[in-house]
Amino acid sequence: MDRMPFDAMSEASDEALLAAYAAGDQTAARALVQRLAPRAFGHAVRMLGDRAEAEDVAQEALLRLWRAAPGWRDGEAKVSTWLYRVVSNLCIDRIRRRRGGTVDLDEIAEPADPAPGAEAALQGRAREGALQEALDALPERQRQAVVLRHLEGLSNPEIAGIMEIGVRAVESLTARGRKALEGLLAGKRAELGYDDD
Repeated sequence: MDRMPFDAMSEASDEALLAAYAAGDQTAARALVQRLAPRAFGHAVRMLGDRAEAEDVAQEALLRLWRAAPGWRDGEAKVSTWLYRVVSNLCIDRIRRRRGGTVDLDEIAEPADPAPGAEAALQGRAREGALQEALDALPERQRQAVVLRHLEGLSNPEIAGIMEIGVRAVESLTARGRKALEGLLAGKRAELGYDDD
């Protein structure tokens, strides 16, 4: 297979880039990493609440993708759906291994944002910490569905494919997860600066 022209890579599908990588095109691999790595990392951070662990998970998921590339059969699954499924499964494995232990939410590094002032930054961290703490309290399947739907912005059919369940089950999991989150966060509205919203 000839190398894909560089300007065509931004328009190429994930599947076309993976096929080009499988045929030996390293530039296609770099383009695919630039496209998929931030999504894999973001999903892992939201599932795990730990940036270092999330980085490990994202790297492992991409390594698995590279190993799967030569045998990839076009049309069976979208690359992004497959990757979200692998990331989710790796995260669930880590959550199960550490169950019984606790994660200190104060140790989770927050992304630096130079724009807001100190008060806004503190309030933002408090909100993110409260959300992560509430997400951590959800059963893992509800957490996975809520994160994929409301934080990653995936559709219910995409989530159903990732979680290998039906669309109605996704709807049920996200509804129960959302309701549980509302309950967990309800008493913290004033503390988190939402009393004026």
